[in-house]
Amino acid sequence: MPPRRTSPRARSARLALTAAVAALGLTLAGCDSGGRSEASGAGTPSGGPSVIAPGRPGEAARTLSPRSAKDQADVAAPNSADFGYVRMMIAHHEQALTMTGLAKGRADSSVERLAERIAASQGPEIDAMRGWQKTHDDSGGGAAHDHAAMPGMATEAQLRALRAAKGKAFDELFLKLMIAHHGGAVTMATEVLSDGNNVLVEEMANDVVSQQTSEINRMRGMI
Repeated sequence: MPPRRTSPRARSARLALTAAVAALGLTLAGCDSGGRSEASGAGTPSGGPSVIAPGRPGEAARTLSPRSAKDQADVAAPNSADFGYVRMMIAHHEQALTMTGLAKGRADSSVERLAERIAASQGPEIDAMRGWQKTHDDSGGGAAHDHAAMPGMATEAQLRALRAAKGKAFDELFLKLMIAHHGGAVTMATEVLSDGNNVLVEEMANDVVSQQTSEINRMRGMI
């Protein structure tokens, strides 16, 4: 089965629904067990206010009961594939930062600039994924991972060789290792697009596929 690809409009609709459900939760928190608002004294027969859910592209919005809205939001709850992807991709990105950090003083100018661009994008992505872990209470977020089990990861021997190289030798090895590294990240992102369930992880994975595929093509042209 090919990986899911969600259009920006569809992703926006799903995110809007999630936000609507979050707002609903705040509203219901101010209601007593009889479904009556403390502020207004008004209640609804269904036990709470309705939720306007954005429709899919080309479709009209729908009015959902509180229970239906919550059920639909729960469908996008993170599953084990989402949690595993985020944990592993943080470690994967961290090695990329280690590799790019070696370029200064060792690489030629074009490769050094490439390394700076990679670091500038992947550092914030790590922060975003750690923020996602906190939001979703990922109790396994600090668990160690076997680097060998993640596709594209450089070995310790390869990293030692990269640290020892300079000039053209560094450039060639850096590009070789980073192309493989990016390819592994694209593989992991493609897998979670098929197996994951969370809309934010889906968006992060789509960004990885798009950006790192572009960078792979650029690096191949530099060899």
